[in-house]
Amino acid sequence: MNPQFVLAVTGASGAAYALRLLDVLTAAACDVHLTISPAAALVLQQELGIQVDLDALDTSSLLEDQPREGRVSYYHHEDLMAPIASGSFLTNGMVICPCSGGTLSAVVHGASTNLIHRAAEVQLKERRPLILVPRETPLSTSQLANMHAAAQAGAVILPAMPGFYHGVNTVQDLVDFVVARICDQLQIKNQLIKRWGQEESS
Repeated sequence: MNPQFVLAVTGASGAAYALRLLDVLTAAACDVHLTISPAAALVLQQELGIQVDLDALDTSSLLEDQPREGRVSYYHHEDLMAPIASGSFLTNGMVICPCSGGTLSAVVHGASTNLIHRAAEVQLKERRPLILVPRETPLSTSQLANMHAAAQAGAVILPAMPGFYHGVNTVQDLVDFVVARICDQLQIKNQLIKRWGQEESS
């Protein structure tokens, strides 16, 4: 059975991180349980020119055309009967990428109003990996407090802060840096970046 991961995309800037992560996970023979907020759909159109119908999503429109062993299962953000809303549905972790400030607040305070919030609460209560990828800057004191509370609850706060030490030539290199760090937290082997101290391949 393939590893099972939940990927939630919310309305912060940085849709490219989410789609690259989706592509990398499915190429690595992981099954992805995907849910997208309405605000995220607007960001996908604004930043990447991708129009998505959240009521009838064609997930192939979000993936690069290459062989992959992992599958994508899509759930509407209002579908609280989806498998990922229950702790009895076993997953290997969840990533909210990018994670908006509103989503962060809802997760931290248990203010579950959609499937994304509920699925994240499930990860926390079941002590499974939950990775939050905020991108907004600068950060308000309330956002910082919410990140601190999320970390105390067991989440990993992984801001979309790409490094530049791995030989950056394109924007894709910066996207891959963040996606590589997410995959590291999920224990998914990857060669997306040249790591610090790694010798150049001959």
